[in-house]
Amino acid sequence: MSTKETQPTANSSPLLTRDFDYHLPPELIAQTPIEPRDASRLLVLHRESGMVEHRIFRDILEYLRPGDLLVANETRVIPARLWARKVPTGGKVELLLLAKREGTSWEALVKGRKVPVGQRLELAGSRSQGVVEAVTESGGRLIRFEIPVEGYLEQLGSVPLPPYIHQPLDNPERYQTVYARVKGSVAAPTAGLHFTPELIARTKEMGVEWATVLLHIGLDTFRPVTEERPEEHYIHSEYCRLSAEAAGRINAAKAQGRRIIAVGTTSVRVLESAAQGASGEVRAWDGPTELFIYPGFRFRVVEAMITNFHLPRSTLLMLVSAFAGLERIKAAYEEAIQRRYRFYSFGDGMLIL
Repeated sequence: MSTKETQPTANSSPLLTRDFDYHLPPELIAQTPIEPRDASRLLVLHRESGMVEHRIFRDILEYLRPGDLLVANETRVIPARLWARKVPTGGKVELLLLAKREGTSWEALVKGRKVPVGQRLELAGSRSQGVVEAVTESGGRLIRFEIPVEGYLEQLGSVPLPPYIHQPLDNPERYQTVYARVKGSVAAPTAGLHFTPELIARTKEMGVEWATVLLHIGLDTFRPVTEERPEEHYIHSEYCRLSAEAAGRINAAKAQGRRIIAVGTTSVRVLESAAQGASGEVRAWDGPTELFIYPGFRFRVVEAMITNFHLPRSTLLMLVSAFAGLERIKAAYEEAIQRRYRFYSFGDGMLIL
């Protein structure tokens, strides 16, 4: 089921895409993760007052209370970067698998000269081939493989780091959350990277509950919005799942007045996609979502959010601006820059209350 037809809010924002731009000194783009995970900094933004506090991520315990329900995305990043050669010319091609489609087909970004429809590709290190069946709306390719490519990923692929990270990662597990379980993403749900098993255990000891949802992260993580108006942007469909058991726990927490705290923008997208009915209750969900959240959106589920600092003009920056207000987010980002916070995937965290 897609949210494109069911989203009740018009989202008729008068804002322009350039309103979500800001200047970030390149040296503030984190190139390596902090050790231990929960030693990163934490900017706490209070939505009503606009007050900002500066803490360490493990201090998040001081802002949680018994009965809170933290909702995290259990997706796991796959080794989605592959190399191939054109058949029969032998020209080299780099593939970034984005999303599985029907049968043995995958949508992929392709880096290489002249990869037209009909081009056959042979994966480097194997005899397995695929054929380009279509050019996608986003400029990628739909590739149908002879046999399921999933069986080759661990052997032939590598974990794709975002293009703004230029240093190799010594331990690929540092680009996975400690609760990552279901393979399928091409990027990590980075807000969750700050949690350690010990910190999660401490939240549970104080009476905080956890629930998991699933969203496999795809293309929009990598590209800025280029249209002049946000509402003209075509957001990439992403597969998500919310079980009936998790939906029941979320609805019970709402009914009891307990806070629903999303760990990351992907968890927000799942929760709000699953609550687009008139009642606002969360329902079980298994399928794609095209929900695009930007200022003007009415949140039905999420009452607080843990997130990172996002790229200019990105759909993720628009989502957090819809939640906290664009001016509050811009002021918080400016203060974070002045205080030399680390930005993006391996950067510091933010708690929006």
